[in-house]
Amino acid sequence: MSQLAAAPLTGKRILLGISAGIAAYKSALLARLLKKAGAEVRVVMTEGAQAFITPLTLQALTGESVRTSLLDPEAEAGMGHIELARWAELVLIAPATADLMARLAHGHADDLLTTLCLATDADCVMAPAMNQAMWGHPATHDNARRLEGYGWRLLGPDSGDQACGDVGAGRMLEPEAIVAGLSTAPEATPTVADDARGLSVTVTAGPTREALDPVRYLSNHSSGKMGYALAAAAAARGARVRLISGPVALATPPGVERIDVTSALEMLEAARQVAGDSDIFIGCAAVADYRAERIAEHKLKKSTGEDTMTLKLVKNPDIIATIAEDAAKSAAAGPRRPYVVGFAAETCDLEAQARDKLERKRLDMIVANDVSQAGLGFGADDNAALLLWRRAASEPARSELPAQRKARLAEAVIDQALRGYRATHFDGTSAGMPPAAPQQDSP
Repeated sequence: MSQLAAAPLTGKRILLGISAGIAAYKSALLARLLKKAGAEVRVVMTEGAQAFITPLTLQALTGESVRTSLLDPEAEAGMGHIELARWAELVLIAPATADLMARLAHGHADDLLTTLCLATDADCVMAPAMNQAMWGHPATHDNARRLEGYGWRLLGPDSGDQACGDVGAGRMLEPEAIVAGLSTAPEATPTVADDARGLSVTVTAGPTREALDPVRYLSNHSSGKMGYALAAAAAARGARVRLISGPVALATPPGVERIDVTSALEMLEAARQVAGDSDIFIGCAAVADYRAERIAEHKLKKSTGEDTMTLKLVKNPDIIATIAEDAAKSAAAGPRRPYVVGFAAETCDLEAQARDKLERKRLDMIVANDVSQAGLGFGADDNAALLLWRRAASEPARSELPAQRKARLAEAVIDQALRGYRATHFDGTSAGMPPAAPQQDSP
């Protein structure tokens, strides 16, 4: 397959493939826009696509018969699928479902659309469309990379509300954006799913454990789920992700480099080692505020006749504040600085506490959640959050994210962190004071 060149669509022979996704309803407008742009358009639909939109609709819009079957006796009398494959200058599949991507990635030719894709020398483009969890699955990303290796160009997916009620990456690009993408050079058309490619993101996650003796420690209820969801979301957007993790019972997300630590001091050391070459640093870990002044060499024993024990604790360093301070110093010296995002787990006065930490710790953004709410926060699969981020010479902007799965919440947090990073690093503002970012509506 040759690379799609930047050229007008006038006179271009485009074969529009439609697979079985709810976004197929947008393909009618897409066909109309392609015709309006001057292209010749023929349509091939999978069997499942016909459950969402009828061939008659596409025939009326294109003025051409719509092909739906590989085993059509009349069309195949002249090897119709080969004729279509040779006719097309561009094959565009929109929507491209996870199933269709998987079949094409592994060379299947079990219907008309997949067969002609294997038989064509045309430029090949697809607009993925699926549930956010399906798009985020490592198998889908493996298939996408494999298809790109075969010469396919992916436009999208977009991120936002989905028909199933989820929020995240997986929506098919709007027809206008697809047409614009076809008329633009590939290198100038980044996809939403790859909008963090080339960036380095570091995330801290989970609890820390502060030893008292060889068998006991101080810790908290953090499961690490939120931090791991953030790492997975950033990796799905194409970022290089390093996950500094306290002790948790979670699998490392695909494509993520994991650094295991136990104590707050170990986490701080690991964080300072990698923060300098991080574009975004997200401190999601629940770090113990205090540690034992002295760790007992042997197991502490109960003392006969004494009902109490006194432990002397000393304050642990504030990791996110330290990273933010280091970032401010590095910015003053000239090199790039990370965009620093902190988390605040509170049980009361959520916004007041978050605003205080945003200012006092010199963060660029803070994600605050009320861990006193049943079913949210520590150990739960769901969470809700208040986001606050700095804007130049004005009050911090805010966005409330309602209770939702942590994977979906992570997507929204990464969205805002990327916007804040770009505003800070590409609008010429000083460290710690990014310009006004667009107000984010709750998904």
